[in-house]
Amino acid sequence: MKRYITLALTVLLLAGCKKETEETTVTETPAETSTLSFESKTYSKKSSICKKECTTVDIKVEEAANGDKAVADNINRALFEVARSIVYFGEKPTDSKNYDELAASFIKSYDDLAGKYPEEAKMAWEAKVNTTKEYESGNIINFKVNNYMFTGGAHGYEGNRSVIIDAKTGAPLKRSDILKDEKGFTAYAEKAFRKKFTIPAGKPINSTGLMFENNVFTLPQNIFYTDKGLLLLYNPVEIASFADGAKELVFPYSEVETFLKVK
Repeated sequence: MKRYITLALTVLLLAGCKKETEETTVTETPAETSTLSFESKTYSKKSSICKKECTTVDIKVEEAANGDKAVADNINRALFEVARSIVYFGEKPTDSKNYDELAASFIKSYDDLAGKYPEEAKMAWEAKVNTTKEYESGNIINFKVNNYMFTGGAHGYEGNRSVIIDAKTGAPLKRSDILKDEKGFTAYAEKAFRKKFTIPAGKPINSTGLMFENNVFTLPQNIFYTDKGLLLLYNPVEIASFADGAKELVFPYSEVETFLKVK
């Protein structure tokens, strides 16, 4: 009889331990990571040497913040490098490390010229860069860098640059990263281009006054992903005279998805 009582007590104790273990078990869930966001920043500087007007630099950019720091840093670095390749005077870009240094360097170039050759610096210079996020998907983020530069002469120059970013790594993508068959897409785009700008199929691509190098159609330097489709943008003087302005060609994604690696 005593043996049965001992056995029953043992079972009850084991059951109690199991219940306590089940009740105190904590299920850990992975901590949520903050989502990548963008903040509008402005960097401006003005020369102290002013005549009718002052030389100015005005840079606006949507900088990546929060989220994965490495991704955000890659995006911001890529956008800065584009701005650095635009805002400078001389034979090559400066070695500026940030936007404040970049703006200061441009102003210094004007001030130095005005100090040495006042007659050549009668007109104020102007540098404007406005970087905006135009398109975003799970795979890519496309920025438009609108820019205007005037450092003397008859007129300034305004254009737009496309910066396509890998949304997962923050690294800038090359054309080979977005197109499966560049040669095939170029041929497809040329047919559409000739149709839009009324260039006969049997005539040279420059027969209507365009200025493609070697009289051979090429894709533009800048391709944009937009809500309406894939935009091919030829900036002023890229294939035509300054007076003719920019030329655009838009393809719905349904027409060109076979050529695209990412969308």
